[in-house]
Parts: sequence; C-alpha cells; structure tokens
Amino acid sequence: MPKEAGKPADMQRDMKLPLTAVIMTFNEKRNLRGCLESVRAWVDEIVIVDSFSTDETIAIAKEYAAKIYQHEFINHAKQFAWAMRHTDIRNEWVLRIDADERWTPDAFWKAADIIANDRADGINVKMKIYFMGRWIRHGGFYPNYFLRVFKKSKGTIEDRWMDEHIRVDGRVASPDIDVIEANYDRQKNLALWTDKHNTYSTREAVESLIRKHRLSQIDTIGNLSGGKTQRKRWMKENVYLKTPLFVRPFLYFIYRYVFRLGFLDGKEGFVFHTLHAFWYRFLVDAKAYQIEKNARDENVDVRTAIKNHYGMDV
Repeated sequence: MPKEAGKPADMQRDMKLPLTAVIMTFNEKRNLRGCLESVRAWVDEIVIVDSFSTDETIAIAKEYAAKIYQHEFINHAKQFAWAMRHTDIRNEWVLRIDADERWTPDAFWKAADIIANDRADGINVKMKIYFMGRWIRHGGFYPNYFLRVFKKSKGTIEDRWMDEHIRVDGRVASPDIDVIEANYDRQKNLALWTDKHNTYSTREAVESLIRKHRLSQIDTIGNLSGGKTQRKRWMKENVYLKTPLFVRPFLYFIYRYVFRLGFLDGKEGFVFHTLHAFWYRFLVDAKAYQIEKNARDENVDVRTAIKNHYGMDV
C-alpha cells in the first residue's frame, strides 16, 4: 500500500501501532462498541478491565478479540493501577481510554509520529466534551489537556479517590490531538448524568476530607510552575478547596460561565455549567459537611464516619 503524504515515513496505513489500549468498564453496552471501533484498526492490543458488568459489555468486548479481565472496583486510580500490574500488557506504549471516548484517524497519525520517532515519553491530548449533543467549547473546558498515551516504564497514575491523572517521568508532547468524549446514555438522559456525578461527588467529598483532616497523604501532580494540568490542580488544592463551603460553587459558576465565557455555549452550556456548579460542586460540599456532622453527632472521627456511612476505607 502506498505511503501517504504528510504521514510518518515508516508508517503504513495498514500497520497497527505498538500500542495497548486499556479500557475500564462497567455496564458500557451503549458506549463500548463505538470506542472499540475507533481504536481497533490502530492498536495491536486491547485490554479491558471490567467491574463485573451485568449487561452485554463482555459480549461486545469478545467481538473485538480483547483481553478481558474482571476485578472489583474501588476507584478509577486503583483499577487502572491494577490493570497496569496484572494484565500482561505486551507493549511499552499504553493508551488510556474510557468507553465513552473516541479517537480519530488524524489523532492516531499524530501520535504515530511521536511513537515511531521516540519524540516523547508521554502524549497529552485535548478532550472535546459533548453535552446534550453540543460541544462545550467555552468555560475553560477546551482545550483541556489530559495525558492519555505513555510509556509504561515511565508512567504512573496518581493514587486518589477522584480526578486522577497519569504522570510521566520524562518528556511529554502536546500535539494538536482532539479526543471526543460523548457518552451516549448521558447525552440522552440527564438522570444518568446526575447518577454518575452523584457517585463522583461522594469520592470527591471524601478526598477533600482526607486532605482537610490529613487522614493520609494525597498524591498530586499539582505544581504552579508546571503545565496547564498541573497549574489547574494546584489552584484547586490551594485556592478553591480553601474557600468556604457552599460559597465556592457560586464563585465556580461565575468563573466558568461569565469570565471564561461559558454563556457562549447556548442553552446546553447553561445547563452544563449550572449543573456542574450548583448541583455537582454544591453536592460535594453538602456531603463533606454531612460527613463531618455525622462524625460530631456520633462522637467518632471523620475516617470512621466515612467508613460507617459510605463503606470506604480511607
């Protein structure tokens, strides 16, 4: 097959990258096929770590000759760390991808050049978030960089309950790669979006209390002098989380919707930013407040209150 102009000189269109895609799943029958279709022609290994799905997730995975494992879910960080240790990944390069994400051929070509020529040890991508069918372009949500491709000998994942990132001990490239995040179910049904974020809010509330009460060391990439992702994490940990409970969701909304021009994303953007601030962020604060109140009322420490009411060992 002839080589294409503008593509890496040593890459042919019918060649797969020496890249292992790692996908964590739980009841992803509506999203998984689209995800696998977007990567199957480009990666030479697919690893799926499932949290004992009760729908057709496993049957769909088997259609794509994926290596399938099942493991009890605690949080995303621990699940991904388990995958890296126990699934016999054969490639040095790893692609972390969620079931509701889609890679394009253009994105793979740009990654291929870096991989083939060993230009970096990790690759940042820009996540394009779709909500109610609309790309959320403003409000500071684009470009939003995530390190999603990395050498397994160089990369580790933060050990956190929520909002975990990959970090790489080495060079990180940030080419113009867009990855689409468009969860089918949550695009069509806001109840599913709120269900998912209700779970997320519990983990984030617990993590905020771990930090506040110094229950354990919080693993973090936060660094004011680092890249955009590191700076955002530093600002969240050192500014946002030190702002009073119940005040910060209002400030968050004003920052996202007004100063970062979230209002330009129309009615869908208004719903998105309002839910993020006055539902999700407010719920995180409410749960943190309730856990501390439970601890006082029951005369136990916060760690015990978290265990008693949420079953989480922190």
